[in-house]
Amino acid sequence: MLPGMKVIFCGKEVHPETEEIMIAFHKPVGIVCTAEKREKQNIIDFINYPKRIYPVGRLDKDSEGLILLTNQGDLVNKMMRAGNYHEKEYVVTVDQKITPEFLRQMSGGLYLKELDVHTRPCTVTKVNDRTFRIILTQGYNRQIRRMCETCGYRVTRLVRTRVMNVLLGDLAPGTYRELTAEEMRKLKKLTAQSYSAPKGQHKRSEGKR
Repeated sequence: MLPGMKVIFCGKEVHPETEEIMIAFHKPVGIVCTAEKREKQNIIDFINYPKRIYPVGRLDKDSEGLILLTNQGDLVNKMMRAGNYHEKEYVVTVDQKITPEFLRQMSGGLYLKELDVHTRPCTVTKVNDRTFRIILTQGYNRQIRRMCETCGYRVTRLVRTRVMNVLLGDLAPGTYRELTAEEMRKLKKLTAQSYSAPKGQHKRSEGKR
């Protein structure tokens, strides 16, 4: 379509889809981050957004918290590439008391035998006896759960509270909101120097937490 041309359908001018959509959703436990209609609890049907969107990354079925959905494919790729080192923050509760050794192991990076990968060093801080906060810049399949299992712990609750500059805040489970103009501006600034195409070798793609 050349500049200045118009498309007329049934006597009305049709405008190309240019609206930029980005929403923040508080995923409850039990909802699956897929658009597959075969999955009865898929995130797209649950939200029932009036326009076509898809999730930025995943949260496993047993996890809850912030997930972004958008219609901007290139932005998704930039946010998802582990090589771009974009932060995601989680609050995690485990089945036993947290020790200084546990915090040291988790923050120092761990070898995950099932995936044959080493996790990056990350920030881990204790919240209370059985809860900690962790900030990741990568996202292997069920990474936090696997890290805890490697240390002899089991996750009983996992909540994602932040994706880059976007916070979960007091958004109620099962509800969503549009990102503000300021959030979008900061998000684009953070991804401005990110690459969306594969760069170097990545042993595993990003997946569930």
